[in-house]
Amino acid sequence: MKETVKIDWLNEMVFEVQVDGYKLYIDSTPEHGGQEQGPRPKQLLMVALAGCTAMDVVSILKKMREEVEEFSVEVEGELAEEHPKKYTGMKVIYRVKGKNISRTNVEKAVTLSTTKYCGVTANLEEAFPVTNEIIIDTQGAGSADQ
Repeated sequence: MKETVKIDWLNEMVFEVQVDGYKLYIDSTPEHGGQEQGPRPKQLLMVALAGCTAMDVVSILKKMREEVEEFSVEVEGELAEEHPKKYTGMKVIYRVKGKNISRTNVEKAVTLSTTKYCGVTANLEEAFPVTNEIIIDTQGAGSADQ
């Protein structure tokens, strides 16, 4: 199987990206000749990681019949100080809110995603450490179980 994306230069540092018929724009910061008309390519690695694992975890939690009210994934990337300014590690933070959410089930869902299903995690872990944190809110706003 093969996947393809296409990128066309528009102007300055703005590029149009075509993925499966969808379009998005990438750009750089003004200090690097950009116009802030889209995210930077390196940040899209974090988007890919967050999206891949989020879809897995939500799907698994639904199968476990967990009553998830809110769910989000945040990814923090550590960058090298010198060029190439590559990522040296990423931390994935899962936030789950709902009544009677089982920590055990959430941990199992995250483990299944990160060790079996998420191809983005598998690719990135070959380059640097990817760590996880799970925050569960079973009481509502302002109360979290870490």
